[in-house]
Amino acid sequence: MADSASETITIDAPIDRVWSIATDIEGYPGWAHDVKEVVVRDRDDEGRPVEVEFRASALGRSTHYTLRYDYSSAPGRLEWSMVDGDIQRSIDGAYTLESVDDARTKVTYDLAIELVVPLPGFVKRRAERRILNAVRGLKDLAEA
Repeated sequence: MADSASETITIDAPIDRVWSIATDIEGYPGWAHDVKEVVVRDRDDEGRPVEVEFRASALGRSTHYTLRYDYSSAPGRLEWSMVDGDIQRSIDGAYTLESVDDARTKVTYDLAIELVVPLPGFVKRRAERRILNAVRGLKDLAEA
């Protein structure tokens, strides 16, 4: 069974800026601190990354996984699901963006991960906090 987490924040930046950062997947290592490397394997007709391999820090080790991105609900929602992973059975997630006004955007970050090996509750909670820090990194960059 997948473990899921969600976080909603308001970012003091217009939706176009937030969307631009969220879809600049090759830029993730600069602000999503656990993401160490990004390799785009495939792009859509508009040049957007659709299949991306990641190397990230996870639970004191390095992990590799490949995600497929779905832009069909752009610019209000960016979704992804796992194609392949070394310690994960599945990863599904999304950024949902709503314009609050011309200068602010409400962002909801949803993530569900199922690992190959189950983890104790306290380890899951610590990992969840680190994962949800990604949305805070998005906020910091968008407001800079």
